[in-house]
Amino acid sequence: MPEGKVGDPDPKKLKRLAEDLIDEQNTVTLATCSEGEAWAAPVYYVFMKSAFYFFSDPASRHINEALESGQASGAIHGYAAGWQEIRGIQMTGCIEMLSMGLESAAAIRDYLRKFQFTKELFSSGIALNLDAFTSRFRVKLYKFKPTLVYYLDNSIRFGFREQVKL
Repeated sequence: MPEGKVGDPDPKKLKRLAEDLIDEQNTVTLATCSEGEAWAAPVYYVFMKSAFYFFSDPASRHINEALESGQASGAIHGYAAGWQEIRGIQMTGCIEMLSMGLESAAAIRDYLRKFQFTKELFSSGIALNLDAFTSRFRVKLYKFKPTLVYYLDNSIRFGFREQVKL
């Protein structure tokens, strides 16, 4: 990573800014490519342990392409009324499907906490676990694990972009 310019925030502050943006937003746009054709799909996520957890249809294009190629990229950004307000995260990494276990249970717990409306989509008395989501919506739980992450922030300076470790 190249040395920052005078006045650039230190790596710890950049990590905090990136994590704040992740916490403020609800969707990550995942991008894949197959046979020279790119595809992008926004998904709701929860972020924990340096990864993004989301539900998706196992037959969807972004899942099939990501699992086949072993690669995906992701982008998160908030609303910006002017160029000075543009902040975002650009990532590359991989997607994997999760099965029942402690990791998926924690991800579902956090997902239900972040997206309260999800509970309304189930009948009362049903255990809200991976099987419930799979049978109700025909979805699976996936994890996008970034291997390279850049934080960009025009409030620091126009075109500011720096690698961060989440």
